[in-house]
Amino acid sequence: MEFLHNLIHNIGHYFNSLGTIGLCLNSFIESFFLVPPPDIILIGMDLKSPNLALYYALLCTIASVVGAIVGYGIGIWFGRPAFDWIFSGLHKKGNDKAKQYFDKVEILYDKWGAWAVFFSAFTPIPYKVFTIASGILKMNFLGFVLASFIGRGARFFLISIILMLFGEKIKNNIELVIVLCTLLMVLFFIVLYKKRRSLMKIK
Repeated sequence: MEFLHNLIHNIGHYFNSLGTIGLCLNSFIESFFLVPPPDIILIGMDLKSPNLALYYALLCTIASVVGAIVGYGIGIWFGRPAFDWIFSGLHKKGNDKAKQYFDKVEILYDKWGAWAVFFSAFTPIPYKVFTIASGILKMNFLGFVLASFIGRGARFFLISIILMLFGEKIKNNIELVIVLCTLLMVLFFIVLYKKRRSLMKIK
């Protein structure tokens, strides 16, 4: 367990040392496997070269969506055994924890459909859980890609734009900004869900 945590930490440092290539690799692999999120590398590169921040956000988005497609393929071709193997490795409860992940994803899909993918792509929720589960649940592929692109793009461009505008002043509060945006999105979804239920009752 500790060895795996150390390995993931070292992988993050390795990606960071590769610059733009590392950013793309990190973003790509993070969409379907257990590596640190690319936000840390993106933040560092944005602060170093603010004039290239939007370019870095675009690279990060494209690489992440391509990785998401790989995750979707893992779900389609290898199913639950692959999901359980990937997401039981960091937990003492093993497959029980992986099952909890999958059950939660399935509930969210039943309730929100493609919005669940968008929400996981934008927020700190583990995106890789949703990419692989999307393949297992055979979600509409085009809807999956579109939700992934919009969600990942919104997240990475939000980070880059904020750093372009505020730089060092805001770098330690990026996660707070994402959390606040997430809370606003949750509120929006709750209102939308209640409104939809009300309309269904009228019909």
